[in-house]
Amino acid sequence: MYNSIIIHYNEIAIKGKNRIFFEKKLISNIHASLNKKHKITRHYGFILIDINKPSLEEIKILENKLTKIPGIANFSFAFKSSLDFENLKKQTILFLKNQDFNTFKVDARRSNKQFPLTSPQINVSLGEVIYNSLNKKVDIKNPDLTLFVEVSLKEIFIFTSRTPGLGGLPVGVSANVICSLSGGIDSPVAAFLFMKRGAKVIFVHIYNNTLVKKEILDKIKTLVTTLNQFQGNSKLYVVPFSEIQKHIIANIDSDYRMIIYRRFMFKIIDEISKKENAKAVITGDNIGQVASQTIENMTTIYSATKLPIFSPLIAFDKNEIISIAKKIDTYKTSIIPYPDCCSYMLSKHPRTRSTVDEILDFEKKIENEEDLINNAISSSDIILV
Repeated sequence: MYNSIIIHYNEIAIKGKNRIFFEKKLISNIHASLNKKHKITRHYGFILIDINKPSLEEIKILENKLTKIPGIANFSFAFKSSLDFENLKKQTILFLKNQDFNTFKVDARRSNKQFPLTSPQINVSLGEVIYNSLNKKVDIKNPDLTLFVEVSLKEIFIFTSRTPGLGGLPVGVSANVICSLSGGIDSPVAAFLFMKRGAKVIFVHIYNNTLVKKEILDKIKTLVTTLNQFQGNSKLYVVPFSEIQKHIIANIDSDYRMIIYRRFMFKIIDEISKKENAKAVITGDNIGQVASQTIENMTTIYSATKLPIFSPLIAFDKNEIISIAKKIDTYKTSIIPYPDCCSYMLSKHPRTRSTVDEILDFEKKIENEEDLINNAISSSDIILV
């Protein structure tokens, strides 16, 4: 008997004069996710989706999509009634009569202060109707069912559950950012966390094209497709790196190659960011996880770009990262074996503490750096996923 879905948000409500912008962006994202099949309107304090007695299968589809849209704090499948309270009593009985419960309570909220009944009065009045008409018992502390009632300016909504959403902010309210997508567990999680902060994420995957055949890149496309659940669509740059690596291997001691590999990757990303008007780089870096992720080496590596570098997993425990990866469904793809070009032709004991000055001296040995970077980018595959 549902005819509505009520969408609630948290952070958007405190955006002051910018609130309408955030609400409209959230509505746009919901429209895109639901393929524009439903009427969606903005109300004071919530967003409303009109539905028409959906089947159980349709409810599951809608629920699955709405739980993956950043900006939604929670949502409820509800019945929308007029402000006529006598009519609401009748509709409440119809709404509840086929539901399985023995005890209940009514929890009313009234944003429309012109409505003649207060919230406690609504609780008592509807409670009496349910008690008398359905022969159910009231239990304020531990009911089988809670009937939520929201009295808005133009209508009243009744519902019995709230489904948690992702929270955060709608994708698109923050700047474009680039995620350095390695194919491991961490970087997809980092991208997801920035989507929750309203960023539109563009992906760059840099690979050794002598080690990895193009068909193996399906793993990377699958990761991006999975992350599209949260931002709708993505652009993926797949950048060949073998030519640059040949020059690094020919000129740089193996102890330092990993650091210089990663610096060149950031230089590539720096150039791509200009094309995409991206304002920052997102990495899955985590302090101490591998040799490149000591504080000294990260400082050296990050200095290769002029962009801000954000690493939201920097202090996470690995099990915390895995937990999120499983939740967002990237883990099973991330653990598929895949060659890591950053580990190609390194010493057994890579340098763990470097300085910017010593690495800059090493990089002087690599001729035609700018041409190498531009050629790698011009040879990239740009994929709309």
